Amino acid sequence: MTAPTGPAREAEARDPEAGAALVEFLGTAVLLLVPLVYLVLTVAQVQAGAFAVEGAAREAGRAMVTAESSEAGAERARAAVGIAFGDQGFAVADGSVTLECSADPCLTPGATVGVRTRLAVPLPFVPEALRGWVPLEVPVTATHVATVDEYGTARP
Repeated sequence: MTAPTGPAREAEARDPEAGAALVEFLGTAVLLLVPLVYLVLTVAQVQAGAFAVEGAAREAGRAMVTAESSEAGAERARAAVGIAFGDQGFAVADGSVTLECSADPCLTPGATVGVRTRLAVPLPFVPEALRGWVPLEVPVTATHVATVDEYGTARP
């Protein structure tokens, strides 16, 4: 009996596992890359929130201590917080700002104004229906203390 030649011999020589390593590699890569990409997106979102609250606290403090009155300063501080949150892509309603004065009236020369900003950073790609059941957001806060000009006049 003679050995098969041509296509018959090639069929016998083929390995049934040929190409399996490529499929396994792609499957493993997808299983590892999807969570890694989600982690990177989540960390980027939280970092943007940290930038937003830090900038909002700093600018709100500056807006407050340079205002003509405490009421105008509080309005300017809220506006500065809204701009800082919007700059990083967050809604103003997702955050809050708290002002604390060390003196009464608030804009007394040499007094300090403490600003605390808070923002709830939502996790990316989470549907709104799930947010009602489980808190799927990361709270980020920042504080800043601004000093009223010591050589200025007292403002109401």
